[in-house]
Amino acid sequence: MNMIREKTILAILIMVATTFTMSLHAQNEKKEFKLLEHLDLGVTMGTTGLGIDVASPIGQYFQVRTGFEIMPRFEKSLHFDIQSFGYNDDGELQSSQFDKMADRLEALTNYRAKPSVEMIGKPTIWNYKLLVDVFPFRNKHWHLTAGFHWGPSQIAEAINALSDAPSLVAVNIYNKLYDKAESGDAIYKGFALGSEWLENGRMGIHLGDYADRYVMKTVVEYDEYGDFVGSHEEYVLDANGNKIHEPYRMEPDNECTVSARVKVNSFKPYLGFGYGGRLLKNDDRYNISFDAGFMFWGGTPDIITHDGTNLSKDVINIGGKVGDYVDLISGVKAFPVLNLRITRRLF
Repeated sequence: MNMIREKTILAILIMVATTFTMSLHAQNEKKEFKLLEHLDLGVTMGTTGLGIDVASPIGQYFQVRTGFEIMPRFEKSLHFDIQSFGYNDDGELQSSQFDKMADRLEALTNYRAKPSVEMIGKPTIWNYKLLVDVFPFRNKHWHLTAGFHWGPSQIAEAINALSDAPSLVAVNIYNKLYDKAESGDAIYKGFALGSEWLENGRMGIHLGDYADRYVMKTVVEYDEYGDFVGSHEEYVLDANGNKIHEPYRMEPDNECTVSARVKVNSFKPYLGFGYGGRLLKNDDRYNISFDAGFMFWGGTPDIITHDGTNLSKDVINIGGKVGDYVDLISGVKAFPVLNLRITRRLF
């Protein structure tokens, strides 16, 4: 990843240095170098959001642009099922018995967990940009662009809906009671929970399976007389003899919330091209242009849950719409840029 980033930055520097040298040579031949001859105010809209910028030519072949862009806030709702997670004596994952667990919890605490949780996802991306346009042709319509965008590393987030907070509280209460039952500790003045609390394991949101963790089981060894001689751990295998991946379940944090955040590099090099011209006939003050290119944000984006798990790298077999979104985000190594820009010459 670092090598790709270094090659991208090197390509930008070579491009800018080459075109800058050509421009200086041409300017020296004319014995003039015009600096900040004009200043344009522009508004942009496109895949990087809505923005505003200013631009000024430097000589005949260059233009410098700087500004700010922000993605409008919109929300996308996703639903996750809450399931039980326990293992039988053979180390196999038991089927979910959510209703039984929810009934047991409600009878004891008057809290009831819902079978699913809604999470609200929204973009949080904004960037400062510094771009250099190079006009290689005399008509000044086509331009090549190099530069960078800079902003917070977090570009999106998802957090549970407020209406599901009571259900997540119930999940945490159940898991706490499960821990008490497993350890044999009393929950109140000598009152301990029975073994039925251990039948179905813990509650959690099953998102997928750990990429590098596998289900283990304890094998007890006896001698020929039936006496215990020891035990050891071994992998649980499926019908084809393959190791079974350990399921990843997301449990609420100490504040009874679940969340995930998408992160990329703060510094994002950009390479692209564009085409522009007058917006109005016979009026040089107003112009319109299109830009297309790629913003390189450092390889595969990280999708990190509140418990520190990276869904794009640590978890596999994510199903449903959640898996589709994770695959989409993880597959975008460079962000495609397609923007419309309208400018007004200030002087």
